[in-house]
Amino acid sequence: MSDPQVAVAMLLILLLAIFLGFPVAFTLMALGVAFGYYAYFDPGRMWRAYQRAVEDGADAWTLTEHWIGGFFNNRIFDLFVNQTYSVISNDVLTAIPLFLFMGYIVERSNIIERLFSTLYIATRRVPGSMAVAALITCTLFATATGIVGAVVTLMGLLAFPAMLKARYDVRYASGVICAGGTLGILIPPSILLIVYGATAGVSVVRMYAAALFPGLLLAGLYLIYVVAKAVLQPQVAPKPTQDEVGHYSVLQISWMLLTSFVPLAVLILAVLGAILFGFATPSEAAAIGALGGVVLAAAYRALTWQRLKESVYLTARTTAMVCWLFVGSATFASVFAYLGGQQLISDFVTGLDMSPLMFLIVAQIIIFILGWPLEWTEIIVIFVPIFLPLLAHFQIDPLFFGVLVAVNLQTAFLSPPMAMSAYYLKGISPPHVQLSDIFRGMMPYMLIVILCMVIIYIFPQIVYGLPNLIYGG
Repeated sequence: MSDPQVAVAMLLILLLAIFLGFPVAFTLMALGVAFGYYAYFDPGRMWRAYQRAVEDGADAWTLTEHWIGGFFNNRIFDLFVNQTYSVISNDVLTAIPLFLFMGYIVERSNIIERLFSTLYIATRRVPGSMAVAALITCTLFATATGIVGAVVTLMGLLAFPAMLKARYDVRYASGVICAGGTLGILIPPSILLIVYGATAGVSVVRMYAAALFPGLLLAGLYLIYVVAKAVLQPQVAPKPTQDEVGHYSVLQISWMLLTSFVPLAVLILAVLGAILFGFATPSEAAAIGALGGVVLAAAYRALTWQRLKESVYLTARTTAMVCWLFVGSATFASVFAYLGGQQLISDFVTGLDMSPLMFLIVAQIIIFILGWPLEWTEIIVIFVPIFLPLLAHFQIDPLFFGVLVAVNLQTAFLSPPMAMSAYYLKGISPPHVQLSDIFRGMMPYMLIVILCMVIIYIFPQIVYGLPNLIYGG
């Protein structure tokens, strides 16, 4: 087999291992080292000391020692160590554990329950008021955490039973929770954007500015759909009676919003504003957010030693997963490119003579399909780098491509049969809620995501407007 064919076999084995359920990070590292050993195999260099020992007539122990040393004298081990060091010392990735900690500590405070109740009361006259309140709460909470599973699970425990009790349609209610919970990987400060920026070599600050309006656009489209469906089909979201909502004055509602909505919104805006306007780097702003999360939890009397310990543990576990994914991906990609796999793919794609639009459509379809079995982290660090070298040929801005990918990856959590949002919600739902109902409830939101991508392509200023305004063209 030629080296490019070996590279293709390497990629196919990776896909097979992923579908069989092997841990992705360690599979990447194992394949990178194994195929790298073949790629960098050089007997003359590796066993040079052994040959000299043979010529000098060394004893058997010395010969064995030199032979074993030669076996591990392959350049792949140097590459693996260098890739590990470069990933761990990457300043951009420092923001990940801090944002994760902010999300986990906010999740464990009492603010989300109060926020949902307050928004429901404030929007009680809006059609589908409880779904609207759930969607806005999901958006804020998802933005603060960026952890889809945490948002869907917590909102599934708080809002979903309340909507079912209020006689909301199961599909309507489940779709709102699942779709709203995924927005955290798109709306800044998003961990996905940090990972993409580090992978593509794009400024995280510009990525945040570019993704803000598309994220708000998608949330707005979701909101329009929720209200429109409640207006056109009132039976899916019955209007609450005055007794069900309760009697509250404008002053009371204002105070409830001030003590629930405002603190979390201020925290998010402070972190995001510090990044966008250059007052702090993403890592510094993330540190501010982590501190702000602790202060919020303390203010709501939810800061206990057990919750703090859980937040630190979950932060360390998730950060380790992301960092080892980066190490494995970097090692795998280096060997894959050295064997000629990247060039083979580039030659194949450029030989198809596609237009930039056609390339974008094909790339997004592939990413959409990959979203069925894979998490967004795996797609970003393993498969997106395959597309990145092709962007220059098709004259596509990596910034614009990254925003489209971030929007597209919303479908990774919404597309059956592996829609993780549905399984998160099913895991904490009443027994009568069927997985098929949750899947059907999510389908309209997948179409909305596609519509959002079309709008972004037709009006690219949605992506470029804010970065150009703040940082210049």
